[in-house]
Amino acid sequence: MIFRETGLRGAFLVVPERLEDERGYFARTWCAREFAELGLDTNLSQCNTSFNPHRDTLRGLHYQTGDGAEAKLIRCVRGRIFDVIVDLRPASPTYRSWFATELNAENGVMLYAPGGFAHGFQTLEDESEVFYQISAPYRPELARGIRWDDPELAIAWPQADRRIISERDQALPLLEAELC
Repeated sequence: MIFRETGLRGAFLVVPERLEDERGYFARTWCAREFAELGLDTNLSQCNTSFNPHRDTLRGLHYQTGDGAEAKLIRCVRGRIFDVIVDLRPASPTYRSWFATELNAENGVMLYAPGGFAHGFQTLEDESEVFYQISAPYRPELARGIRWDDPELAIAWPQADRRIISERDQALPLLEAELC
């Protein structure tokens, strides 16, 4: 695997190295030793999938607080997504900064976000599916979120004909209100 820094402390793009032949390819998508060598969280407590039938579905920005903070390894296994992470760790030099990239099934690139980051995505194709490996189990009492369109963050989301956003995500607070 090739680890590429994102510019946010502790967050990486993870590129599987494909071994290809006439049958197709083989690639590792997880190696605890390689992640540990970079000081990344190697605890995997849960795997989740998110299937989105429609283009322009937006989910997020979600995170968990305290000892429920989740490191996530995010991969799009079908379709394409615009994936976003936001550093919410007050002691981090990249606090309140965001990083975005396209993840798609064709290239298999993954995004690693350490605990203390908010995460969200917008689908770029119908029938997009996202697979997450997560370091902490979901605890509803620790679940939080911030608005996807917070003007302080000014995330450059892709244009959308009609975004599909849940009522819950539409009601999330702005960053300043959430962190007070």
